[in-house]
Amino acid sequence: MKWLKRGAIALVAVCVLAFTVLATWEPFFASAANPAADRTYSAEIIRDRFGVPHIYGKTDADAAFGVAVAHAEDDFFTLQDVVAMARGRYGAIAGEDGAKIDYVYHLIDARGTAEANYPKLPEDTRALFEAYAAGLNHYAEEHPDELKLANLFPVAGIDVAAGFALRQPFFFGLDSVIGPLAAGEELRHEHGPDIPGFPREPLPGAAADADAAPAQANRRLVLPLGEDAEQLGSNAFAVAPNKGGGTTTLISNSHQPLRGGVAWYELVVESGEGWHFAGANFPGSPFPFLGHNEHLGWTNTVNTPDMIDVYQLELDETGTRYRLDGDWRDLESEWVTLPVKIGPVVLPIRREVLRSVHGPVIRNDKGAFAIRYGGIGRLEQLDAYYRLNKATSLDEWQAQIARLAIPSTNFIYADAVGNIAYVYNAAIPDRPEDVKADWRSVLPGDNSALIWNGAVDYAELPKIINPASGWVYNSNNTPFTAAGAGSDLEPSAFSPVMGIELKQTNRSRRAYKLLSEAGVLDRAALERIKYDTGYAREGYVARLFDTLDTISVSTTDPAEFGDAVELLKSWDFTADGNGRADALALLVIRDFMSADYSNKPFPDVREKVKAAADHLMTHFGRLDPPMGELLRLRQGDKDLPLDGGSDTLRASTTWDVDDDGRLSLKHGDSFIQWVEWQPGKPVFSRSIQPFGSATSRPTSPHYTDQMKMFVEHKLKPVHFWREDVLANASNRAIVSNAR
Repeated sequence: MKWLKRGAIALVAVCVLAFTVLATWEPFFASAANPAADRTYSAEIIRDRFGVPHIYGKTDADAAFGVAVAHAEDDFFTLQDVVAMARGRYGAIAGEDGAKIDYVYHLIDARGTAEANYPKLPEDTRALFEAYAAGLNHYAEEHPDELKLANLFPVAGIDVAAGFALRQPFFFGLDSVIGPLAAGEELRHEHGPDIPGFPREPLPGAAADADAAPAQANRRLVLPLGEDAEQLGSNAFAVAPNKGGGTTTLISNSHQPLRGGVAWYELVVESGEGWHFAGANFPGSPFPFLGHNEHLGWTNTVNTPDMIDVYQLELDETGTRYRLDGDWRDLESEWVTLPVKIGPVVLPIRREVLRSVHGPVIRNDKGAFAIRYGGIGRLEQLDAYYRLNKATSLDEWQAQIARLAIPSTNFIYADAVGNIAYVYNAAIPDRPEDVKADWRSVLPGDNSALIWNGAVDYAELPKIINPASGWVYNSNNTPFTAAGAGSDLEPSAFSPVMGIELKQTNRSRRAYKLLSEAGVLDRAALERIKYDTGYAREGYVARLFDTLDTISVSTTDPAEFGDAVELLKSWDFTADGNGRADALALLVIRDFMSADYSNKPFPDVREKVKAAADHLMTHFGRLDPPMGELLRLRQGDKDLPLDGGSDTLRASTTWDVDDDGRLSLKHGDSFIQWVEWQPGKPVFSRSIQPFGSATSRPTSPHYTDQMKMFVEHKLKPVHFWREDVLANASNRAIVSNAR
């Protein structure tokens, strides 16, 4: 029996060794970063009474260093996730879901894009990113007890740049293509049967429903990298002084998740080199993405142009070569190791990554498909955002937008001299119009004439500058309703090959109506519009209620079903929380909005009404609880009632269903900024966040300190000017990496 005992001991030893290896291999396997040569940075961080950091540096780089430190002080938890994504190591933190992001990181060659393009950026832009990386490294070194993953730091500027390369294509829906292809599913065409093709928005001038949903596939690989295209949201308004009672107004109302890697973080930066900007960024950025400086400001909403083409490749019998123009070419193949955390261990999972001259390649049971998208292989947005922050006039600002370095998103602009503008910004592929091809379907991969390069000219994009109406807006709708009757653009003026969306949202319909009907768009009028909770009985809302009118109640239906139908029919089409049917309507309507936005089949009205009625009866014992008892803003020990619907201008878009049946908001109205330039006065702005500045610090006084104001439709002052923030400071500190 001794041999059996020795064997058992050996087996235990092997198991212990295997466990030790699986628990420790990943940090050693990870490639080390190469930070730039040591440089000393110093920044002053002054926090106002809401904890919003105002970051001052002698140079722009000093300020960027301070941005990283300030953000880490408030949310190092999320920043580490973003850094792990930027280094292809997120699976070691988030398991299988993180590994999916790591796979995409390798598939689109985010690191290769950074390595090829980062050295080409202007020196001052690279200096900004190196300083930001130094700020992250400084905080990590000072707080080793907060680290999630060994050997994640130090990072270099190129690592931060790789994070940008990873994220940028997901704001126009790349995940809606990668997901179905990776799963071997078919992509559905907007108007027609399911085909192995790519869904497209109906083209201008085509025989199609103008209310059609944006181009999205029937199943998506949901990644926390961009605004979720199934729940598109954001509103933006700009009003010229002739319409605003002498005041130029810019309202930023971007809808993002309230937590995580694409949640807004509010800040003000100022340097001795002329960089002075108030706004918000995402974790992992050294500069704000939207907001204002002394002279001008802008905000963004997501647009959905046709930015992506899919090609089916013809492979040879070995599956390693594809045909192009009659010749066989080798598929580029690279094997990568994805770390996947499962319990206390991290498994190394090997995956093959393929590429062709078209772009990334996904092989499934239906064949091999290559993907090409607008902005592929580019990284100039790092420089463009920096220059936009420092622009001082409409001409300077528009020159940066015209580079098309920022691959997509609408821009709404206003400035101190009264200019307003709407730009449908997108690096739309410059598809050859003289080549016969159905760009709305999967393209043949054997014809190089279909492999476009670059984007259409900026001059070809929709844009409106200083319209006669005196206002511009966007609520994720077609650019052809943007400034009112007589000022809007005509779809026929733009090439159908660009695939510009024609869709409307309820928010768009309401905004267009309210803006058009207003006399003077002063602060009071704009507040009524911004916080409007109404629905128009048009589009998917009309279809839902028209169907509801045809429903008959049978004896086999649940007892409360008939009452629910009648209650819903009595709804006043507002989500203000005052009506008896508001809670029921809130539960029912969201899935119809989601189906419309994401090109899914129209839900079964009976089933949705029954499900909503059952939820209310189970958790509230009634069909008509006040909506504020159902819809909540929850963080820590604060639990507050909310108004607004899934597609209203006051937006409560998506939520988690908690154990008590309440709906805890997770996506909707997030960072709001209201900017005004009044004659003879310096710029003045106000803002609000749903929670507070320290979103992942439960012990911070700024974890929940803006919640009450947020639910009450109130804004707090932005202390843009140094003397103002000093007069309202709660904390003041110098941070430096000096040894």
